Amino acid sequence: MLKYKITFVSFFLVFAFLVSCKNNDKNQKKENPPVSVDVIIAGEDDLLSEIEVNGTVLSEEMIELHPEVSGRLTYLNVPDGATVKEGTILAKINDADLQAELKKLTAQLDLANKTEERLEKLLEISGVNQSNYDAALNEVNTLEASIKAKEAQIEKTIIKASFTGKLGLRLVSLGAYVTPTTVISTLQTDKVKIDFAVPEAYKDLINVGEKVIIQTTLSNINYTATISAFEPKINAETRNLKVRARLDSGILSSGAFVKVQLLKKSKGIMVPTNAIIPDDKSNQLIVVKNGKGKYTSVETGTRTSDFVDITKGLTVGDSIVVSGVLFVRPNAKVKVSKVKKLSDLAE
Repeated sequence: MLKYKITFVSFFLVFAFLVSCKNNDKNQKKENPPVSVDVIIAGEDDLLSEIEVNGTVLSEEMIELHPEVSGRLTYLNVPDGATVKEGTILAKINDADLQAELKKLTAQLDLANKTEERLEKLLEISGVNQSNYDAALNEVNTLEASIKAKEAQIEKTIIKASFTGKLGLRLVSLGAYVTPTTVISTLQTDKVKIDFAVPEAYKDLINVGEKVIIQTTLSNINYTATISAFEPKINAETRNLKVRARLDSGILSSGAFVKVQLLKKSKGIMVPTNAIIPDDKSNQLIVVKNGKGKYTSVETGTRTSDFVDITKGLTVGDSIVVSGVLFVRPNAKVKVSKVKKLSDLAE
């Protein structure tokens, strides 16, 4: 009988202990205070998007001077580095044979004209057949066409400056035999343009009329240029967009390597990067609503070293948790201890 009493008492004590532990757990859960957090109020801020790419300086106009026909140079006026005006004769190729043929054709044309005039007078008095006059007139027209063709051949033996610009180094000498593949020199203008490529992700930064900053490796001077045009199609292989800008002022050497900085101001909601909770599917932020921490999926845009632009998922006025993020459980109560400004969070 005593044995049964001891067993009953032991069972009662164990039961009482378990009930006490359960009550203590409930009390502890009830007594857990809300997590203290700091927040910022979402608002539209000024965004400065920036990207730096490589560029190349090119002359506005630049050509290689090639002869159109083969032959020996009988005239050469290509001083190294000289400035020449449009239409200046720079070189001539021996055209003695062409000039002789032109002289022969001119003499034949003179005779053909006289014959045509004489037959025209005879035709008026029916002294010659119409067919004879037509043949004489055709001879005149044929010779005139031949003379124009010969003059065009002679014109090809003359090399002129296509525009006003600066010559490069002379690469041939007077008397040299040249062909259409021979480079006599180069001609270029002082005015330059800058070509560069921008990744397609930054296509929105490219607008005709926008300013860009040009930096050279030879000096610390920053130049400004204006975007004048860009290719309408993105390169399928590089996924880059080719852009052209023209220098506003200053002098840069053609062929130089430069850095191009693109800047663009816009409006957006900025949050600190450490407030973002990365997920395998999306990024999340904790937004305080009705005293609880709500996990919200967001989409991000432009990033800086300290902040990231939220393009989707937030609205102006939302309270975003920026400290104590790791201690906030979904839908758990939180206590806002401080409302901070975005400028206070910059490093």
